[in-house]
Amino acid sequence: MSTVAIAGEPDVARQKELVHLVRQDCGSCHGMTLKGGLGPALLPENLRDKPAEGLAATIYYGRPGTPMPPWKAFLSEAEAAWIVDKLMTEFPE
Repeated sequence: MSTVAIAGEPDVARQKELVHLVRQDCGSCHGMTLKGGLGPALLPENLRDKPAEGLAATIYYGRPGTPMPPWKAFLSEAEAAWIVDKLMTEFPE
C-alpha cells in the first residue's frame, strides 16, 4: 500500500532518473547508502514517524538556513512524493 497519494507514477525511464538523483545527489549528504552523513539517514526505520507530506515538501522546497537545498528545479511535487513513498518502503537500487 502506498504511503503517499500520487497523481500518477513517473514512467520507467523517469523513475530510473529519480533513483539516480537520490543515490548520487541526495547521497552526497545523506550517505551513498542513505544511512546518513551530513544529513540524516533516509531509511524506512528513520522516516516511519515522519509525515510523508512534510518530507515531500522538504525535498521540493528545501529547508532555508540549512544545507538542504530545494529540488523543485529538477522534479515535480508528484515526483517528490514518489521519492518519499519509495524511501518509506524500500528504495530501489
